[in-house]
Amino acid sequence: MTDKEIHAGMPEQAPKDLPQEPAAIVGRNPVRTRQAIIEAATEEFSTLGLGGARIDAIAARAGLNKRLLYYYFGNKEALFQAVLERAYENIRSAEQGLQLDEVDPVEAIRRLVSFTWHYYIQHPEFITLLNSENLHQAAHLKKSERIRELNSPLIDTLHRVLERGRAEGLFRSGVDALQLYISIAGLSFFYLSNRHTLSTVFGRDLRQPKAEAERLSHMTDLVLGYLLR
Repeated sequence: MTDKEIHAGMPEQAPKDLPQEPAAIVGRNPVRTRQAIIEAATEEFSTLGLGGARIDAIAARAGLNKRLLYYYFGNKEALFQAVLERAYENIRSAEQGLQLDEVDPVEAIRRLVSFTWHYYIQHPEFITLLNSENLHQAAHLKKSERIRELNSPLIDTLHRVLERGRAEGLFRSGVDALQLYISIAGLSFFYLSNRHTLSTVFGRDLRQPKAEAERLSHMTDLVLGYLLR
């Protein structure tokens, strides 16, 4: 039986009589199928939010029957949680390529500020997904068993960078790595998530490449100005 032949018309919550292994899963690569679902769901959730997204639309984006979505994730809420976990996994994985432990402390901070800025610009879905989850008071992340283990290594790495900078007489002492990262992320996040309204209110197009370059320079100077002795 093909995906299209499976009975349609399912609600957002999977029915209790859903078979444990739909016929459509036979012969499929589960890794690729899950990946296709998460990619499609990321587009849908980042465009319409959790409330506006629909399982039918996600299935259509993925080119799959929606029974497969219920089979792999159970319901829309669990799928949204998986999308959030994947979003954090992607940014944390990309951050590992910065090799912050391998460069001098000042360069490490420059890299982290620049990376965070450019990642948010290149992945606007990350910002919209986080905005959506904050509207739900992090209800889905609170259920995640993976989210803290995904984020802890970054804070540990930043702590080592700060300690090296302090030991070399470059950075001030007493800087909390978590607070610093929140500040770095916040400087980028607020600007990019509010640049349409800020551009209108202040009469300056903050979406132009020149404005974005000026913002990155300002943020870097601001963070290093705080850290450097």
